[in-house]
Amino acid sequence: MRPIIRLRDFCRGERVWLVETIETLVRLESPTTDKAAADRCGAEVARRLAAIGGRVTTLSGGDRADHVLAEFDPSSAPVANQKQLLILGHFDTVWPVGQLQRMPLAYADGRLHGPGVFDMKAGIAIGMLAVRALRETATAVRRIVMLWTSDEEIGSRTSRQAIEAEARRSEAVLVLEPSLPGGALKTSRKGVGSYELIIHGRSAHAGIDPEKGVSAVQELAQQTLRLNALQDASRGLSVNVVQVSGGSRSNVIPDEARAIVDVRAPTLVGMQHIESAFRALTPVDPRASIEVRGGFDRPPLERSEHVVRLFRAAERVATELNVPLAEGSTGGGSDGNFTAALGVPTLDGLGAIGDGAHAIDEHVIVDALPDRAALIAGLLTSI
Repeated sequence: MRPIIRLRDFCRGERVWLVETIETLVRLESPTTDKAAADRCGAEVARRLAAIGGRVTTLSGGDRADHVLAEFDPSSAPVANQKQLLILGHFDTVWPVGQLQRMPLAYADGRLHGPGVFDMKAGIAIGMLAVRALRETATAVRRIVMLWTSDEEIGSRTSRQAIEAEARRSEAVLVLEPSLPGGALKTSRKGVGSYELIIHGRSAHAGIDPEKGVSAVQELAQQTLRLNALQDASRGLSVNVVQVSGGSRSNVIPDEARAIVDVRAPTLVGMQHIESAFRALTPVDPRASIEVRGGFDRPPLERSEHVVRLFRAAERVATELNVPLAEGSTGGGSDGNFTAALGVPTLDGLGAIGDGAHAIDEHVIVDALPDRAALIAGLLTSI
């Protein structure tokens, strides 16, 4: 029997274990902003990793939940100076505690619904099953490290250092974020950032002497038009003013106004173009002043030759499994953006097939889960 078929058959035979693991993790609601709740989920992730043979360490998340690192020793004698393989993802979700009452775990038409099931607790479970398959079928593979973090949904502030440190020790990074529709992998992601634009003007009575004032709101409106001009769909650049505030009373010229601007770029060149444009902003009314804060939180994951090579390897495994596999891009960011920016080969979107991330209809396709785990296991053996 071909090794990949042996791995597939093992994963299919562990469907009950797989679904039970997913359900357990979903029931342990883990919003990023609730440390106690997220730590409860992280503790269960750690317990299950230890149960399948991982050497587990928790890494401090500071004011967030701890991150969970698991090391799996090579199944054959290690090769000198051989790098590890990194499986990466997160167990925090965007849903508050209590969301299960509004969108409970439920099966319907071959789908498992629930908060965080697609993004990305099913991904954690299929990653565990992939490692189990390799170990329990005695399939030779090098050292594997899993890193599950607790703050990806809010920018990975406390986990980025650990992510990059493990990536530098790795030959490749497999990110088990949800797939694109139909199961396609993510071979490019936009860089993501947020700027805060603060306009300082001068207050004055709006009826008696408005000419003495400098309207920060009016200046912000002018700057918004400038920022809109940075949009370039042909280059994938998006710059969107998403929040604005300003003014205090109906009869006072506003002396301050603020805007939050979401920015995205698919390439490092595009990211630098946007960064330069923000640094170069000058007031239309010279009496006003502009303060710019923030920037890109995640660099782009570009479709480099390293990424393509990993995707081709996954494609070959998928062919052996007789499952279709495509690739695509997304405007959202992940922790794979960090690892790819270091030049480490990174393949994203290897998690569950489904839909509804961050939405009330979040779900995964149950029948596709075991073969997805086999795909990951097969890819780990081929790198």
